[in-house]
Amino acid sequence: MGIGWEAVGNLKEYTSKKEIESKLQEINNSKRKFFNDTLALWEFANKIKIGDVVFAKKGLHEIIAYGMVKGKYFFDTNIDEQFPNLIEIEWKEEINTKTNLYLPTKTLTRITDYEDMLNNIKNLFEDDIEPEKPSNEKLPIYTKENFLEESFISEEMYDNLVNLIRYKMNVIIEGAPGVGKTFTSKRLAYSIIGVKDKERVELIQFHQSYSYEDFIMGYRPTQNGFSLENGVFYNFCKKAEADEENDYFFIIDEINRGNLSKIFGELFMLIEKDKRGNKVRLLYNGELFSIPKNLYIIGLMNTADRSLAMIDYALRRRFAFYTLKPAFDSENFIEYQKSLNNPKFDNVINLVKELNDEIKNDEVL
Repeated sequence: MGIGWEAVGNLKEYTSKKEIESKLQEINNSKRKFFNDTLALWEFANKIKIGDVVFAKKGLHEIIAYGMVKGKYFFDTNIDEQFPNLIEIEWKEEINTKTNLYLPTKTLTRITDYEDMLNNIKNLFEDDIEPEKPSNEKLPIYTKENFLEESFISEEMYDNLVNLIRYKMNVIIEGAPGVGKTFTSKRLAYSIIGVKDKERVELIQFHQSYSYEDFIMGYRPTQNGFSLENGVFYNFCKKAEADEENDYFFIIDEINRGNLSKIFGELFMLIEKDKRGNKVRLLYNGELFSIPKNLYIIGLMNTADRSLAMIDYALRRRFAFYTLKPAFDSENFIEYQKSLNNPKFDNVINLVKELNDEIKNDEVL
């Protein structure tokens, strides 16, 4: 499968949609926004994954074929000078079927979230079309033993934390700056999953201006006005929902910096374990939406942050809390320190311990 825009070059050389848009403006000597073209080029190179289903269309009403993505994006003018942006597709069937549907006119359209259209298209085929899941055998194995080797957490602490996550499904790991909350949370997720699958672990960071529109769904400006766009949590829930046999982890750094009630909106209630699978109607499009049972939420909280006092009861009731303490006295860290045999490192650690003791004993802090 190939698309044009050969003058843009290798799409992997662009780090953002803005860079692609600037290149299109340069090529066309125009200041207008190239929203659809920019989105198509960006998603073609960065969003299409192995195992995705692709439908090829002609005009507004005719679907001519469907296939499975078998390879990653690549750029090669030797294969086709006119369409050098390429993805390997295994075409399953040529059907040349006309439909009453009004198909999108854009070069590339992601229809995963358009449930009615997707179901109608699927019904045109005799075979049940489902995306193929990437094999775990291609991903690096990551076990409990790997986690314990890379962290300074004891086996007992690890087991307690895993049990807490399994029991509550929503956990906040709190601790002082630098104790390794982010490092620990990602590898903890990998160890539960069993492989280092970055597609099943999402990490974002809250801030004071983070909103429902960023997280769930909201309107975004386009060249023709505004369009309704899905947020990061909405998309991740859909991904987990389509792969219910596997666990997914959504990690929120600085969770206490955001207004949880406003960010989660009507979904705040549904993150509770016994509410998973229940549906509520979304604010903007009226869709009945639920949080899947295979999605775990890990929040990270800096205990040195004064905004910690703003955490309300609603959050504390829905999350279990786990304190990650400095690991200077853990067996793993002591062994690591001995293996370095570095007097300067030993001196730094001793100074940090003394400073921690001073802070601990200071009644003002």
